[in-house]
Amino acid sequence: MLFNSIEFFLFLPVAFCLYWFITNRNLRLQNALIVLASYVFYGAWDWRFLGLIIMSSLVDFTIGKRMGTLPPEAKSQRKRLLFLSLTVNLGILGFFKYCNFFIDSFVELFAKMGLALDPFTLQIVLPVGVSFYTFQTLSYTIDIYRNQLKPTNDAVAFFAFVSFFPQLVAGPIERAKSLLPQFQKARTFDFDKARDGARQILWGLFQKIVIADNLALAVNPIFTDYGQMPGSALVLGLVFFAFQIYCDFAGYSNIAIGTAKLFGFDLMTNFARPYFSRDIGEFWRRWHISLSTWFRDYVYIPLGGSRASKGRQFFNILVTFTVSGFWHGANWTFIAWGALHGLFYLPFIFLGRKKYGNVAAQNSFLPSIREAGAIAVTFALVVLAWAFFRAPTITDAVYYLAGIFDSSLVSLPPYKNFIPYIAVLVLIEWISRHQKYPLEKLPFTKPVRWGIYFALLAAIIVLGEFSQKGEFIYFQF
Repeated sequence: MLFNSIEFFLFLPVAFCLYWFITNRNLRLQNALIVLASYVFYGAWDWRFLGLIIMSSLVDFTIGKRMGTLPPEAKSQRKRLLFLSLTVNLGILGFFKYCNFFIDSFVELFAKMGLALDPFTLQIVLPVGVSFYTFQTLSYTIDIYRNQLKPTNDAVAFFAFVSFFPQLVAGPIERAKSLLPQFQKARTFDFDKARDGARQILWGLFQKIVIADNLALAVNPIFTDYGQMPGSALVLGLVFFAFQIYCDFAGYSNIAIGTAKLFGFDLMTNFARPYFSRDIGEFWRRWHISLSTWFRDYVYIPLGGSRASKGRQFFNILVTFTVSGFWHGANWTFIAWGALHGLFYLPFIFLGRKKYGNVAAQNSFLPSIREAGAIAVTFALVVLAWAFFRAPTITDAVYYLAGIFDSSLVSLPPYKNFIPYIAVLVLIEWISRHQKYPLEKLPFTKPVRWGIYFALLAAIIVLGEFSQKGEFIYFQF
């Protein structure tokens, strides 16, 4: 069930009314309704995969409960329980997402050595959202193991935490210590929060339907026929894809966060104007924040983080980014994309650069020349790496980038009529860069604010791209 589908806009008001008018006096019933609604939402894709999320929830609830009965000094027993949780969750993720990748890579390796193997590839369908909810439930058992979280005895609340439908299939990847307590305390309807959620949903739909889906009409043919495209079109293709994937994923996150607010929940911000970043480090503090912080806390820091020698820090960064790339998909292109970002990050460790603690042009409308240059260089590096993320193979990515540096680079590009979409988005986001999302605090009178809301709604109806399926890019991860 897609956020931008008719089915969802029928499902949401029904779930909302049942939640606030039927079950609102009983916390356990509210949570049970969320579990039921979430399973209906998830089962709309393929009901057979409900067994996986139920099994993952049951395993980690049981392990967490058992771990909570053991004293901190019972390290070996606690470690075995954690290992069981890791094995089950990463086993599910590994089988469904990476089994064919390893089989094909193994066959290809032997073929290069002159040994022909008969490949056996399973017809495995990737369950939507498996990469997200496995990481979410793993945060629960890991934090209990670290004594940073006490296990819950409320199975209904825990199952609701794992399956919460707004962020179930594409995040944000919420930590148990942040989201789970919200299921364990009474919730009353907050009109201001619900209104704020509706605004954020509207902005997310605009990002997805008007910006991302329209840019896809240019990105897809450019990447499909890149060998026949002039260099100018290839540059536009990369820039368009950068904004397509941003608006597609940030749009989903905004709809998810806004929907959660309708039900009285607060989810973490997942995107914070990443293309206004002044270095790669800042970019990753603003892009897919829930994932980057997950890898920071559960991979980078356990490896030694920044408290090690420079050489060890380089290793930790490269491993973290490479694994992060592999999380995105079973393809060498994602590994290359992650490793490339790791390489981009290394100079900042060597130079000992300080983290930016504010937004660009904090106290002025326009950035300084230095800031503008830093933003441009960072954006160029990110766009360069997107070639490996979008291309079907590493070879295609290399040839795509090579095709840019041709005399046709200075020619008039096709698809230039899509540039205004990006210009409008950049202007809106720059003006509102101090806010969580552009509609959060509009400094206008009520009639003007409502005019803006209706203008965005009209843009979605008139300019929105509805001829394609409209699936979100990150559903494939």
